Amino acid sequence: MKRPRKVIVIGGGLGGLWAALRVAEAGFQVEIFSLFEVKRSHSVCAQGGINACFDTKGERDSVWQHIVDTLKGGAYLANQPPVKSMCHEAPGLIQTFERMGATFSRTPEGLMDLRLFGGVKHRRTVFAGASTGQQLLYGVDQEVRRQEALGRVRKFEWWEFLSLVKDGQGACKGIVAMNLRTLEVSAFCADAVILASGGMGQVYGHRSTNSTNATGAAACRAYQQGAWFANTEFFQFHPTAMLGDDKTRLMSEAARGEGGRIWVPKDPSDSRKATRIPEQDRFYFLEAWYPSYGNTVARDLASRAIWKVVHELGLGVGGEAKVYLDLTHLNPGFLEQRLHAILDIYRKFHGADPVHEPMEIYPSAHYAMGGLWVDFEKDEASGGIKFGSTRNHATNIPGLYACGECDYGYHGANRLGANSLLSASFSGRVAGESVANYLQGLQEALQAVPERYFSDEIARQKCINRQLTDNDGKENPYALHHQLGELMSSQVGVVRDNATLQQAIASLQELEQRSLRANLQERNEWSNQGLAYARQLQEMIRLGQVIASSALARNECRGAHYKPEFELAVPDGAYPGDPAYEAYRQAWKAQNEAWLKSSIAEHADAGPHIDYRAVDLSVLPPEEPRDYR
Repeated sequence: MKRPRKVIVIGGGLGGLWAALRVAEAGFQVEIFSLFEVKRSHSVCAQGGINACFDTKGERDSVWQHIVDTLKGGAYLANQPPVKSMCHEAPGLIQTFERMGATFSRTPEGLMDLRLFGGVKHRRTVFAGASTGQQLLYGVDQEVRRQEALGRVRKFEWWEFLSLVKDGQGACKGIVAMNLRTLEVSAFCADAVILASGGMGQVYGHRSTNSTNATGAAACRAYQQGAWFANTEFFQFHPTAMLGDDKTRLMSEAARGEGGRIWVPKDPSDSRKATRIPEQDRFYFLEAWYPSYGNTVARDLASRAIWKVVHELGLGVGGEAKVYLDLTHLNPGFLEQRLHAILDIYRKFHGADPVHEPMEIYPSAHYAMGGLWVDFEKDEASGGIKFGSTRNHATNIPGLYACGECDYGYHGANRLGANSLLSASFSGRVAGESVANYLQGLQEALQAVPERYFSDEIARQKCINRQLTDNDGKENPYALHHQLGELMSSQVGVVRDNATLQQAIASLQELEQRSLRANLQERNEWSNQGLAYARQLQEMIRLGQVIASSALARNECRGAHYKPEFELAVPDGAYPGDPAYEAYRQAWKAQNEAWLKSSIAEHADAGPHIDYRAVDLSVLPPEEPRDYR
């Protein structure tokens, strides 16, 4: 009897669930592997909203402006056909979520409400209070559960992806995974695998806003088996995070979109309570430096502005590395209605009420624009992607696809606020449709793949486990992770330089060797949580090397990658048409000739090999530099 075509999806967030849904609806079997229950996936942590052009506020917004904002916000580094299609599809995608039951916030007239977000001048962000990601994820999960009831989807929750299984031609034919409760290591065959494993924020340790499970380990394992990483040097630091001893917590960009203002006392020795400092003694630096956008300037610029105020001007609140995010001038009832989720987080973990006291915030590692390289096929007629093409979201390994935050496809050098939920959902849907068509064209049956490819990979993974559990080394993996976070935050952070990056790479190589001597303190072969943690730690250190190596190789300033030595500063007081500005524009174009290209990292024993690929600029040729003044 011929076995039905089957797809394995790694990850149960928005990207993974959308991919699984589209494959199952096409009539194929799907198995979803998740580190935990899918409803706990990191997508639920997204707070502020999802972008789509409805223009219900009468601001003359347009899909074209959404495309421009996305490409400009990403410093033109994103391939443009996928971005164009994503922005065009966004309104219909939101309406699909609505039919799935997502409870979007409404205006008194019953229309979906819109809020302002960073890097734009139009209210374009649809939201559900300050817990939008949760609403969207639960809506898609219900649809996947329907497919589960029909027998087309099976979930493997509390299982961790360890490696791909490839055949003799290098095509992906399944995975090896570990049951996190029993530590059982098993192989699972598939006709295609979709990686939707999320971001890698924990490379920055407790200095990240990400969940403790956002390690990037799954993508790193695929990378070590031949998949390419692209643009990993571009790591977004969210400007408004609440620092904590255990971790940092995101204070959504929605706070600024709803009227929040960022400031510091003009006098760094001012010891008055924030609410007692009068307006004339406050420095609203984003409003002063970027008057057109103010507090909703693009995230990379806001983060660097905060860094400059704190570290160069010495104006941090109380002499510390923090500034104020102020909501106290807004109506308390309005704040509770629109931002209750983040207000509650701040109250719980900081012990102060943002309705009555300004929040203390500082930039924190938040989102990887880079990730696994994925392909696309351009539709020459529309200028977007050719929907249904088997090339869309395919990695360089045949049979392996990637979507969601673990791919690099939509954000270039800096992500536009509220495009994350959009790109995760859109890319998952596109990847699922591409894989369904890929299966239609397959000739070889799964039964034709020799069993030894699966058994050999199981043996390799069990050997790695034994080496760790039998280790008598002196290194504590939890202490090593803390050191990794401190190293990445201080040396591969908001502001970078080549000497420090070289130092970081050497330190990361040393950390990798130390991680091989990690002592788990227990050798049991059942529910050994330290084993999974130690394995993820090793992958995070390797990812740190990819990020730092890619950053070292790129000698320019673009988006979230900032090296002051190579900065082309916009001339003060000069605007388009002025000779000084036009000279700056020509220098910017010359820089693009050299650096407007995607970095590609390939795994090698000696360290990442960095190369570059051209960017498709067919939708919006880069003629205008980013200027948010």
